[in-house]
Amino acid sequence: MVTDSATPVSTTPGAGSGVPEKPSLDGLEATWVARWAEQDTYAFDRAAALAAPREQVYSIDTPPPTASGSLHVGHVFSYTHTDIVARYQRMRGKHVFYPMGWDDNGLPTERRVQNYYGVRCDPSLPYDPSFEPPAKPGKDQVPVSRRNFVELCMQLTEEDEHAYEQLWRQVGLSVDWTNVYRTISETSRATAQRMFLHNLARGEAYAQEAPTLWDVTFRTAVAQAELEDRERPGAYHRISFSGPSGPVFIETTRPELLPACVALVAHPDDERYRPLFGQTVRTPLFGVEVPVVPHRLAEPDKGSGIAMICTFGDLNDVTWWRELQLPTRAVVGWDGRLMSEAPDGVPAEPYAELAGKTVFSAQQRIVEMLRASGDLHGEPKAITHPVKFFEKGDRPLEIVTTRQWYIRNGGRSPELRDALVARGREIRWVPEHMRHRYENWVEGLNGDWLISRQRFFGVPFPVWYRLDSAGDPDYSAPLLAPEESLPVDPSSDVPPGFEESQRGVPGGFMADPDVMDTWATSSLSPQVASGWDTDPELFSHVFPMDLRPQAHDIIRTWLFSTVVRSHYEFGAAPWTHAAISGFVVDPDRKKMSKSKGNVVTPVDVLERYGTDAVRWRAAGARPGADSPFDEAQMKVGRRLAMKILNVGKFVLGLGVTAGLTGEQVTEPIDLGLLRRLAGVVDEATAAMDAYNYTRALEVTEAFFWSFCDDYVELVKSRAYGTGAAAESAQATLALALSVQLRLFAPVLPFVTEEVWSWWQAGSVHRAPWPAAAELPAGGDPEVVPVVAAALAGVRKAKSDAKVSMRADVESATVTAPEAQVPLLEAGRADLVDAGRIASLDVVAGEGPLTVDVVLAPPAEA
Repeated sequence: MVTDSATPVSTTPGAGSGVPEKPSLDGLEATWVARWAEQDTYAFDRAAALAAPREQVYSIDTPPPTASGSLHVGHVFSYTHTDIVARYQRMRGKHVFYPMGWDDNGLPTERRVQNYYGVRCDPSLPYDPSFEPPAKPGKDQVPVSRRNFVELCMQLTEEDEHAYEQLWRQVGLSVDWTNVYRTISETSRATAQRMFLHNLARGEAYAQEAPTLWDVTFRTAVAQAELEDRERPGAYHRISFSGPSGPVFIETTRPELLPACVALVAHPDDERYRPLFGQTVRTPLFGVEVPVVPHRLAEPDKGSGIAMICTFGDLNDVTWWRELQLPTRAVVGWDGRLMSEAPDGVPAEPYAELAGKTVFSAQQRIVEMLRASGDLHGEPKAITHPVKFFEKGDRPLEIVTTRQWYIRNGGRSPELRDALVARGREIRWVPEHMRHRYENWVEGLNGDWLISRQRFFGVPFPVWYRLDSAGDPDYSAPLLAPEESLPVDPSSDVPPGFEESQRGVPGGFMADPDVMDTWATSSLSPQVASGWDTDPELFSHVFPMDLRPQAHDIIRTWLFSTVVRSHYEFGAAPWTHAAISGFVVDPDRKKMSKSKGNVVTPVDVLERYGTDAVRWRAAGARPGADSPFDEAQMKVGRRLAMKILNVGKFVLGLGVTAGLTGEQVTEPIDLGLLRRLAGVVDEATAAMDAYNYTRALEVTEAFFWSFCDDYVELVKSRAYGTGAAAESAQATLALALSVQLRLFAPVLPFVTEEVWSWWQAGSVHRAPWPAAAELPAGGDPEVVPVVAAALAGVRKAKSDAKVSMRADVESATVTAPEAQVPLLEAGRADLVDAGRIASLDVVAGEGPLTVDVVLAPPAEA
């Protein structure tokens, strides 16, 4: 191993596997994945890490991919970025804590299990220990108990996770595969429940019955961070209310919510409606008296300028309802249908026409009724407008009143909001402008973080409630699980002081029926991965972690929620750096997604071009920037990997012997090459320290191609010779190969390991990152480019004359700026040799370097 200019390059027989006769990229992944696993190349040495200073440990909060569905090439790119950083830090001498997790609970997993096995969860059913899913799922899903459903979820996610691990190994992730966690494991459940109990005890978590965004397909609450607006067709319906002095017209896209109307609202400064403030109007069809009230959120230039407040049509309705202290008339149920009975104060007879209908059908029917009554004025006016959806849902969200758990996140507290913004500024963002996305999200919050979900496969809340003599729950004094009992499942475990026979009976208890939002558990990935409550000694050495890598679209969810939990529990940011990757987009710059049909499967690309080629392309995607996927670019990466094999074979085929060091480098052109390489090492190191792996690869690759195309061609003849000049070339080639393999190693792990193994003991990925001090001082870094330019001129003359590059040159005159003349003289011998020049003149002149060539006459036959 080269560590300084006086240390020899190791070429002792047996140090490596020897140079193969025909090097090939084919099969490298299988060979080295197996060998790395066998040799524990990437194992985290816990004992050594705990004995080392904290600054010698580098810990990564690796994103746990959702263990359902399949990965696409965008995932390969972003995880490769993380792996490049991990490999670099390992070569810098750090103990790299690089775990992998699987985010296996939540809605995506439930949906996948339902479709895969043809089942649906019915919590009212008893557990069937002998249940087997249908061999061929039919159209109708088979109902199963919650416990049976969870078992199927666990079974399928284990299969998915095994497939994911095999793919990640093929991608070359240098993860310690003995350190893998699942967000649904016992340890993860205990961690999530313990953190929740701490949040609850400090008043950071609370339960509340309130209007909630609701997905009617999944029948679960949805948090603000999970929303997305989608453009949908709609229509404005102009409807008349009966006012004290005549009709009052409103325009609404949701006439089906008329029975839920509790008021009309206009802006306080709107002169048209000031006379109505404090008075009442009657709803069409139902004849319910509702007040007309002023509020600043009303928009005078929207529609007729006056709107109906319904409970609840949108988030403005919720704000008006809360601030104006209006009554509630709920009409939409959890299933997205209008309730079977009219709300209080609404006549039952007209309402019966709508009861039980879907929102869509109810709208159609009420429009017919309004048209018949004369309260619909004109035909509905078609529009396209943004409608809120759950990001994983297919139907517009409704707002229903439910009891949910929340964590305070600054949405209703300016002081907490400011503290979380300040916490974000403790983190170094890569790139820096991504911090603004975080801050914009925090400053735009309008409510607390809703963490409960009405689902089945997730971490349950460790909470029960006493039932009174009528069997109703007492929510004011929840029964909490003792921390030493965690994890618990309240649906099967009992609270302290109770017996199972008391479940669900008056005077007994009931379990909290909900599970935690997937972000409420994955927000604890630093704590789960590093043993917050299971290995406090390790936790103290790796937390706060050094790096959170992730995509920019989940800054508002995963990153923010992790900051919130760490802020509360530790009073610190959870990591020192956040590296944000962009999307891999299709050639039209559209994000890859299954719904768009533009997903590229990674396995096919990896098999066609090889992992190193795909990783090379991934490294070309700068931090934070979206990158278009062009499969043709993989060919460039494969060409680079193949060239590394071939140049390695050439250098090691020279038969360089042990004992060559930087001290053997004596020729000016050799010293110049290594001095230039020293500059590349410094620049690449600075780029990697700044998490700019793209720049590090660019400078390394630019040097490498010059090394192959210019330097190797210039010194090839001398390197095959004997004596001091030959030894100088051989030592230079060996030193340059060693340094370049290590510079490329984080990006191209397979080909660099292969070439390294031909002559060095151990793994290149455990070798030290190169330093400029390894290379001999002295030499002018410009000598190779200048001499190579002269050689290029000679070769162009041969090409123009349509003769072989091995044709002899009778004479050549190189005219160059005066400053370049010494450089050309320094490389004279190699230029003459490589160009097959009989007579060379170097002349100082004005302007750029030029070459005049006289070819030798062809030899007589």
